[in-house]
Amino acid sequence: MVPRASRWARALGAALLLLGLTGAGGAHYVPALPDSAIAKPARQFGLPFAGAPGPNTWLLGQGYGNTTGAYRQRRSTYGNLQGIHAGLDFSAPCGTPVRAIGDGVVAEVDGPHGSPPHNVVIDHAGNLSSLYGHLRVRSSLKRGQTVKRGQVIGESGDSQFTCVSAPHLHLELRDRSHQRFFNPQPFIAADWNTLALASGFGRGYEYDLDSPRRWQSPDTQPQALRGGRLLNEFARPWPPAPGGAR
Repeated sequence: MVPRASRWARALGAALLLLGLTGAGGAHYVPALPDSAIAKPARQFGLPFAGAPGPNTWLLGQGYGNTTGAYRQRRSTYGNLQGIHAGLDFSAPCGTPVRAIGDGVVAEVDGPHGSPPHNVVIDHAGNLSSLYGHLRVRSSLKRGQTVKRGQVIGESGDSQFTCVSAPHLHLELRDRSHQRFFNPQPFIAADWNTLALASGFGRGYEYDLDSPRRWQSPDTQPQALRGGRLLNEFARPWPPAPGGAR
């Protein structure tokens, strides 16, 4: 009998091959993988930057999940991600070396999964994929290349393309189908409590005043499913979005 995880891996491989042959816009149409096919969080990955955090190196900018920043853009930028910030933002000067968070194989260089101007996707064991977004220049890596944890895979850039507006790295952890998005924190070995103290922007979480304790800490944030309903369409939000909800 073929193990369930192997069956899913075969189905996913066939679907990805079909998408590649038809040019149907990458893996966005592959069914989401079930929990049984995905590795559990066990702090099995590392941080995407070397050295100590600090104002002249890198800092945790925005957390994953129900952030106030994502709430304000829940119907636009994050509308297809159930209204939440589906990754971690690390503030860093442009050109800071970005490192693979774990051993894996390069799946995409400037693929279809967003975070321009440049991005890299690495596939890891356990049907997990990491995305490194807003890279300054196209990575020199090749699709299918094996990488090791800590290996430099690119340079951090700026989501506004200026290197002075919003220089940061956007890091996501997804299932291999790119349909489910996970909070990277329990997968990455780091002192998150200390890093959270120095968060620079968008660090707060949006309140639902009908359930004010829900999703208010970094380790209680929900998963997101591409195209699912908004998770944070609160009847009584706080703070309200300036100028109304977008």
